[in-house]
Amino acid sequence: MRLSLVEVIPYALPFRDPYVTARGTLTRREMVLLRIRDEDGVEGLGEAVPLSLRGGVTVPEVVRELEALGTEIADDERLSFPARCAITTALLDLTEKREGDDAWHAPVRCNATLTSGPPSEVAKEAERWAADGFGTFKLKVGTGEDAAQIAAVRKALGPEARIRLDANGTWSLEQATEILATVEPLGIELVEQPVETIAEAAELSKRTRIWLAGDEGIVTLEDAEEAIRADSFSVTGVKLSKVGGFELGRDLAGRMRSYVASALDGPVGIAISRRLAERLAHGLATQRLCAETIAATECRLEGDLLHEAEGPGLGVTIDEDSLQAHRL
Repeated sequence: MRLSLVEVIPYALPFRDPYVTARGTLTRREMVLLRIRDEDGVEGLGEAVPLSLRGGVTVPEVVRELEALGTEIADDERLSFPARCAITTALLDLTEKREGDDAWHAPVRCNATLTSGPPSEVAKEAERWAADGFGTFKLKVGTGEDAAQIAAVRKALGPEARIRLDANGTWSLEQATEILATVEPLGIELVEQPVETIAEAAELSKRTRIWLAGDEGIVTLEDAEEAIRADSFSVTGVKLSKVGGFELGRDLAGRMRSYVASALDGPVGIAISRRLAERLAHGLATQRLCAETIAATECRLEGDLLHEAEGPGLGVTIDEDSLQAHRL
């Protein structure tokens, strides 16, 4: 496909409140917007979201990868997963716009995302999400007072709410065993990446009845196969920037029971991620965490339902003034 424009734009969106996890704290999410345009002026948008709290590639490295391609934009296994995600998303968006694809996609139910903090404050935040119609809540743990935070959220929400935990792989096997034994009576739906390795998760699965979900530990199909053989994780979260884009994410979701999670994506990343979401409640309501946006049109949250953006392709359009204000 001949392209007349390839634009690589690093930018950042500030959070309303600090995003506190066991891996560290973020006050903004830095990412890369990829904009391509064909000779007829049709535009495609992609997005790369390096997971800065987990190591791996950085925003400047992804920018260099994408800029080095010039106008020869194509998926390449030698590129980082965030760069591949940006490329495949932009090409899909452009292709659907060229072909006039305006198929309707059903709304996706999302979970609330609760960051770590004092138990009373976390409970208040859970109540705010619940008041807006959310019924599933994912709580970041691993920063201390885990059991107290979980108990406070359960007390605030009542018995019907679904509660998930996310330790980002920072618990030891013994810590995970003790904490999960303590909170199991509270009715926890699942715990995401409680320990670091698949082997540890296999042992932990023998010690708890709570579902274990992968995230950092399951990136490729080979990881999924290993997890299945080890009888470790029952389900996995899929972040498209983590796994390399829509097609690779779909392959992974087809191999393991899964839910789609945001890497704290911008509007383009949310739009492509909701295409993959099918079952359970998905972690794609994170636009609520951002104080601002670069989009003129984007996916719309109504209660806990994420609706697609209206328009061809992914439906996302850019507010150029806002993008300029948020450039890095």
